[in-house]
Parts: sequence; C-alpha cells; structure tokens
Amino acid sequence: MKIDRRGLLAVGGSLACTTLIPFKAIASETDEAIAKFTGGANIGTGGITLTTPEIAENGNTVPISVESGKASSILLLALGNPNPNVATINFGPLSGSRMTSTRIRLRKTQEVVAIAKLEDGSFTKDVKTVKVTIGGCGG
Repeated sequence: MKIDRRGLLAVGGSLACTTLIPFKAIASETDEAIAKFTGGANIGTGGITLTTPEIAENGNTVPISVESGKASSILLLALGNPNPNVATINFGPLSGSRMTSTRIRLRKTQEVVAIAKLEDGSFTKDVKTVKVTIGGCGG
C-alpha cells in the first residue's frame, strides 16, 4: 500500500477534527453556563475563596469548599468533566455564613472554577487546578 501526501493530509486532518470537537463542545457548554449565570457581565477577582486539594488521590471524592462573605449565589464548574456544571448555591438574606463545602467527582487533572454573584450585582471568581491521580468520571 502506497500513501501519498494528499492521503496523509486527509487522514491527519480528519484525526485532528475528531479530537478537537469534544473540547469545543465542553468549552461552549462552560461558556454558556457562565454567560447564563453572569448575564455577560465582567468577572473580577478577589472576594471569593475556593479551597481544593492540590493533588487528589482519587477523583471520585474530591473535597472542596468555597466562601464569599458578600455572595448572593455561587456557581461551581469543573472544566474537564463531561458535564462541567457542578452546582449553583444560593444564599438568602438571613444566611449566617456564605460558605459551603462538598465532595465532587473529577474526571482528570483540571481546573475548578467558582464564580460568585455579590450583593451589589458584581461578579468575582477564583480558579484552582486539581491534579487527579485516579479518574472519577470513567477515567
């Protein structure tokens, strides 16, 4: 069997398209979730603290906590998961503490993002990278 340059380019191009499509789909899903939560507003930094382990030995149960003293709601995203939207937490006016903690499942090493909507209507975020040694979502 003889492979010429055009055949090699066709196979390579097909392979590249096949591998890039899932990343674009996840990226657009993440962008849509952020746009829906923020309404397209600018997102600043500071005023929110996301706490995650640096290394998670098991991606099935990764402990995280997020705190923002002036948040009315918080959006949690795991950017490398098949479904990146983890949770949206809403706080009422009588909330004693604007903090939550939970365990989430992470598919692979990835960024975890917390975006807070503050009482004044502005948005702020914190991002942490978690290195996963054993995958939790089919990995």
